[in-house]
Amino acid sequence: MELNEFEQSDKLARAQKKVKELKGFYIHLLVYVLVNLFLMTITIMGIMSGGASFSEALFNFGTFSTPFFWGIGLAFHAAKVFGYSPFFSKDWEQRQISKYVEQEKRDAEKFR
Repeated sequence: MELNEFEQSDKLARAQKKVKELKGFYIHLLVYVLVNLFLMTITIMGIMSGGASFSEALFNFGTFSTPFFWGIGLAFHAAKVFGYSPFFSKDWEQRQISKYVEQEKRDAEKFR
């Protein structure tokens, strides 16, 4: 196998992995929407059966608690899939690597 064929194979594998990650995210998003619509409907109907108005039931914390906390997890999933990492970006990694390489060089020169 030539190097070019190997590179093509590697690119194909990475593209397939990316598509699989995207598909997983979109399935997660669809399940999030459907399940939370169902849960919110049931919660609102339950609160209203106790005598509350629709607006009271809609703005109850219990109505939005599951979508809120699950939404945090969904946001992290999206950040991973779409490559958003404000804390540990590739630039941050490269700076840390350079820092430790320089430190190793200085330490090695001390012991010469």
